Amino acid sequence: MLDQRLLEILACPACKGPLEYRTEPSEVLVCHACRLVYRVEEDIPIMLIDEAAPLGDEG
Repeated sequence: MLDQRLLEILACPACKGPLEYRTEPSEVLVCHACRLVYRVEEDIPIMLIDEAAPLGDEG
């Protein structure tokens, strides 16, 4: 589970917009503006645009 303070400062690397944190079915950060999903592995957000999945393909 990501720390709340970290969630408050994270932004989408593509558009700099807000991210939604989801924990089910897996931990991900979702940018609704870009429709991208960034995975979280071992409490570390993978914030690489090239590693993001399109919204709807997260799992």
